[in-house]
Amino acid sequence: MVKQLSLLTSVSGLRSSVCFSPQSTVNRPQLDRDSTSDIGHPSTVSPLTGTKLDTNLPATLNLSTMRSIWNGSISFGLVTIPIKMYSASEDRKLDLDMLDKHDHARIRYKRVNENTGKEVEWKDIVKGYKIGDSYVILEDEDFETANMKKSKTLEIEAFIKEEEVSEVLYKKPYFLEPQKEGGKSYNLLRDALKKTKKLGLASFVMRQKENLCLIGVYNDVMVAHIIRFSDEIRDAADVKLEDTKVSKKEVDMALSLIEQYTEKFDFKKYKDIYNDQLLKIIHSKAKGKKSKVEKFESKATPAKDLMAQLKASLESRKKAS
Repeated sequence: MVKQLSLLTSVSGLRSSVCFSPQSTVNRPQLDRDSTSDIGHPSTVSPLTGTKLDTNLPATLNLSTMRSIWNGSISFGLVTIPIKMYSASEDRKLDLDMLDKHDHARIRYKRVNENTGKEVEWKDIVKGYKIGDSYVILEDEDFETANMKKSKTLEIEAFIKEEEVSEVLYKKPYFLEPQKEGGKSYNLLRDALKKTKKLGLASFVMRQKENLCLIGVYNDVMVAHIIRFSDEIRDAADVKLEDTKVSKKEVDMALSLIEQYTEKFDFKKYKDIYNDQLLKIIHSKAKGKKSKVEKFESKATPAKDLMAQLKASLESRKKAS
């Protein structure tokens, strides 16, 4: 297992820690999301191969309002394509503050020297790796020189089919925008990927971490989708499964139920409604009202009732349709 780098003060080399202090403000952005606000709607096609999902949802891309998070180039054989990278997704969460329950004062995070107890400014903090009883201090250039090429280049090492990659590997997508003099080469690679329906497999270093990614096409924009390395996936053998058999009748019934629920994918049909529901509770409490709690209990279906429940599900679906 790789050791983590520790944060140290540049003045004394002492460890820094974090503490909480009430009656002060939290220094953090208004929303817990990426620095990308005008990405538009989520994908209506495969985010990598561009395969259409039969929806009419428009997609807009306004890179001029987003901040690039990595500048470098794509290496494709002997062709080099200068690009900028932008986050292609964002998390939408309510802006909830941490408060002291006694007086509702906001909580602030502080960077504190664990030896002196004094707060340390960002300019006085460095990163260090502990060997024995002392630290080796790393400068910004050390992180780049560890692998200068991968710190500046998305080198395509192979081309693969999308179906060869398990869904569990996918982590996060990033839009790729051509920089000056890279437009034609960018379009060439993009069009070739679309025509072959292949994905470029590349690796690069960003934020002091090596990343493996797949390069594909979304709405005529190339996208790098970060995927996990094999050693980042836990062994599925650790998941405890029961060794029980199911009858052919039960399998046939389950297949019929799946068929009943099969429909054309409509992206607009599915909404994130949890925030709206939570806001209703917040507004009710602000008015001094107490929201009605809907009780819900999920019970496991006993094995002896499985067929009966499958039949009931089929009948219910038929009536609904």
